[in-house]
Amino acid sequence: MADIKITNQPAQHRYEAHIEGQLAGYCEYNLLSEAVMFTHTEVLPEHEGKGVGSAIARHVLDEARAEGKQVIPVCQFIAGWIRKHREYAELVRPDVQRAFKI
Repeated sequence: MADIKITNQPAQHRYEAHIEGQLAGYCEYNLLSEAVMFTHTEVLPEHEGKGVGSAIARHVLDEARAEGKQVIPVCQFIAGWIRKHREYAELVRPDVQRAFKI
């Protein structure tokens, strides 16, 4: 597996994943007072199948947890990832879980 480096780019409202200095994917977000709303995640075609999406999801959710933020997974990839990784479900309020079928 390639070494994936993820950084927050607050001015662009997104996290970026890089492999060997090349942009491999990103996750866009909106920061709210007590939550972070993830709106879109994309892995560039040439980096699909390298674990980039999962690395992004784990990173952004771990960072939300560390900051004490709730998560609103508008992005279908992030919502689906939480469904598969139930240890992150507590980051999503029960009413929001119902709305996004988590």
